[in-house]
Amino acid sequence: MNPDFTTALLGGLCIGIASFVAAAAAGKIPGISGVFSRIFMFQPGDTLWRLLFILGLIAGGMIAFWVFAPSFTAIAPLWMMGVAGFLVGIGTRVGGGCTSGHGVCGIGMGARDSIVATIIFMVAGMVTVFITRHLIGGLG
Repeated sequence: MNPDFTTALLGGLCIGIASFVAAAAAGKIPGISGVFSRIFMFQPGDTLWRLLFILGLIAGGMIAFWVFAPSFTAIAPLWMMGVAGFLVGIGTRVGGGCTSGHGVCGIGMGARDSIVATIIFMVAGMVTVFITRHLIGGLG
């Protein structure tokens, strides 16, 4: 089996299992936009776990890059990644959730709006890659 496929499969399984455990143990769906946006609502007993969840995601990503991809270099300029991240943030608010919330948790629960949203995410991503790679000659 292709090592990239195996890594992606294992990563996906871990995300799915972790989402199930979070929902079963705490009764909370770990969609990132919802977790992040409610940090600023300051509800007693609800803010700390959200903050720790976000910090854990950031720390986990940093550790993974240091260990598995120490020579990683970005394929786009930092400003472009910042603009893209900002647009994704707007999209999560407009779309009622982020890709992880809809794609992992929403589809896992059989939510029709999440299925539709995930199809739209995927198509938009494919169109964006096609445009940036084939019509405007690549990034940066």
